[in-house]
Amino acid sequence: MQEHTTPYVCHVLVCVNDRRGERKACADGESGDLRAYLKAEVERRGWKPRVRVSQTGCLGLCQKGPNVMLYPQGIWFNDAGPKDADEILSRVAEFLA
Repeated sequence: MQEHTTPYVCHVLVCVNDRRGERKACADGESGDLRAYLKAEVERRGWKPRVRVSQTGCLGLCQKGPNVMLYPQGIWFNDAGPKDADEILSRVAEFLA
């Protein structure tokens, strides 16, 4: 094993956990569409390889989902959807200045 520091200025973690209707989950709120849009915008804006958008499983706050976390900044967005993508990207841009 080798230990390294993250190569990303910001890692955008988007929960896409799907419980198939058994209980509330982030996938119920179009988190997959949000992730796809964020990923495309990071590419379009030329932020790669400084910013990474990844899908995750459960982040533990399903009742408040969909959830998005900016790491290592520790910023958490809940009840996020495609309508919030530009605001999330604005926050990411703050760390690239």
